[in-house]
Amino acid sequence: MLTFRNTSFIFLAILFVVLLADLPWYIAALVIFVYSLMLYLGSYRVNSQFFLPAVCSGDGKKKQIAISFDDGPVSPQTPELLDLLKSKQTPAAFFCIGNRIRGKEALIKRIHEEGHIIGNHTYSHSAWIDLSMTSAWKHELAATASEVQRVIGLRPRLFRPPYGVTTPNLAGAVKQEGLVTVGWNVRSLDTVIKEDGKLYDRVMRSLQPGSIILFHDTAHATLRILPSVIDDARKQGYEIVRLDTLINEQPYA
Repeated sequence: MLTFRNTSFIFLAILFVVLLADLPWYIAALVIFVYSLMLYLGSYRVNSQFFLPAVCSGDGKKKQIAISFDDGPVSPQTPELLDLLKSKQTPAAFFCIGNRIRGKEALIKRIHEEGHIIGNHTYSHSAWIDLSMTSAWKHELAATASEVQRVIGLRPRLFRPPYGVTTPNLAGAVKQEGLVTVGWNVRSLDTVIKEDGKLYDRVMRSLQPGSIILFHDTAHATLRILPSVIDDARKQGYEIVRLDTLINEQPYA
């Protein structure tokens, strides 16, 4: 598997040979371009595990799947999702943004008390967060963990990077904080797809044993299609389990 470390070593070795052989400058430029492209692709694909290990699916031999939501808690969508999940007796994981917790403590308690997992999705979820240094990443992760712990008395161990983007600085912070990075292998694109039918079809045709489905609290279309997704997945023989069960990881430190 290509990782940041071994890829960097390989390209540095190639670049050294190019410079030592006194080859034309554009050969070195091409090597640097390809290397930069690989860094870009590695950053934007959490399942590549290029910068840090990430769990993106469960056991493919078991017909089990897990549902997860990012970017909450928000009102009224998160409470409506909880009502739906309760009526369907379906567990889920909520990767929460830390700065949205204060003032919504009752909602965080409800998520926990109704048997769902609360995960870490950074404190700010800033558009510029991926430019952060390791110290800033550590603050983002620790601040959210402290907010969750303040409310439910437990510190989240599962972390999902905003947008699924990873960097070497994030990798360092995740390691120092002792977190487990969790990705997905069914990306609903519910923040982009607004048509119920298209969203439903995208999710259902992507299902496979061990799937982790990525939804968002903030997406209205998700709330509309989720009953059908749950019912039809079960008709196909899938068991919907909690994320920690699917990936065999402790949800709290």
